[in-house]
Amino acid sequence: MNCPVCQKEMIQQDFGGVKVDVCKDGCKGIWFDWFELNKLDEKNEGFGAALEEALKFPRTNDENREQIKCPKCNIPMHTHKYQSSKDVNVDECYSCSGFFLDSGEIKSARDTFMSEEESVKYTESLLTNISSYQRAKEDLEKSKERNSAVNKYTKYLQSSYYRKNK
Repeated sequence: MNCPVCQKEMIQQDFGGVKVDVCKDGCKGIWFDWFELNKLDEKNEGFGAALEEALKFPRTNDENREQIKCPKCNIPMHTHKYQSSKDVNVDECYSCSGFFLDSGEIKSARDTFMSEEESVKYTESLLTNISSYQRAKEDLEKSKERNSAVNKYTKYLQSSYYRKNK
């Protein structure tokens, strides 16, 4: 498989039970197949010389780089913040669910990994800035109140109401 950034041949390396593809002779980027990144994104995950070497690469991320293509599916990948680290951009293939991290981004993801509580707070902070989300949330609350009132005033229409009161 060729690197989606520099087109050099990627080699498979073992990061402690998780085999990933590394652009060892090029840009030092790492390809993670489906669910592999989740097994290595925290500091206490993975082990071995290959992982230690990858964690030493300096972070390089060219923000002016064109959209890259998935090395497996050959379709454009989508760049976004990593779910567990608000400081790291990742490239994700929405077809095969693979991730490409540029040099040093695995270390940054591990260094800035958010706890579940931090992740919830961060997600809430993002959602508060989306007006359509706030309207939908308010509509849901109104709908719950309406449903509760309807249930309260129509309970006598349900056959179970009469069975209880006999």
